[in-house]
Amino acid sequence: MNLNLNNKNALVCGSTQGIGRATAIALAQEGVNVTLVARNRDKLKAILNELPEHRNHSFIVADFSDPRDLQEKVIKFIHNNHGFHILVNNTGGPRSGNILTASLEEFENAFVQHLKCNHVLAQATIPFMKDEEFGRIINIISTSVKEPIPGLGVSNTIRGAVGNWSKTLSNEVAAFGITVNNVLPGFTETERLTEIIKIKAKNTDTTVEEMTKIMKSQTPAKRFAKPEETANVVTFLASEAASYINGINIPVDGGRTKSL
Repeated sequence: MNLNLNNKNALVCGSTQGIGRATAIALAQEGVNVTLVARNRDKLKAILNELPEHRNHSFIVADFSDPRDLQEKVIKFIHNNHGFHILVNNTGGPRSGNILTASLEEFENAFVQHLKCNHVLAQATIPFMKDEEFGRIINIISTSVKEPIPGLGVSNTIRGAVGNWSKTLSNEVAAFGITVNNVLPGFTETERLTEIIKIKAKNTDTTVEEMTKIMKSQTPAKRFAKPEETANVVTFLASEAASYINGINIPVDGGRTKSL
């Protein structure tokens, strides 16, 4: 299948580790010019060196706790360099914990880092997408959009908000050749999953190894996903081959989500 991504420009957020890093690499391998976004300059430089050298790759240093600064930096980059055909919204999830004990600050921080940042990035990138009559906005969220996950109260709440924001936006921009979709990773071998396993093990007075086995057993595939497996789905959604897929949630979870 020809994905027709050669020389497209992509803005990939949270791209120094996990699914973000894997997505940046996967897109670059399809001929995309990738601009990485994260807050650690040294890590960004290291990932930049992993991308194919014959492409026009770059990075933006930004902190997702400040959406206005993020927006200004992206707009400045677009003005000085180029616009983006593809936007991959991806930010580390809120910390674990029950919803009843969550502070207002936790909700506010998660709302800023996820929904607000997604929104300002969409506003910054969509004008170019409209001009090109081609745009792909892909949000990395969570299977909690379909089924809330116990012990992730703030995350469940904010992910749902992002899902509804995405669906609403998809209806508004579809006529311009722009699609907006959500990818819902299941248990994926990332630093985030390692943190969750440690917390679950501590809360249940068991070992990390035993909790790992328990969580793998909850997935029909009986294993965790590789970040690259999710990145492959993102890459397909970013392509011309996915031009009529819009406004949906796609779980990449080995069958763990029980709902259709």
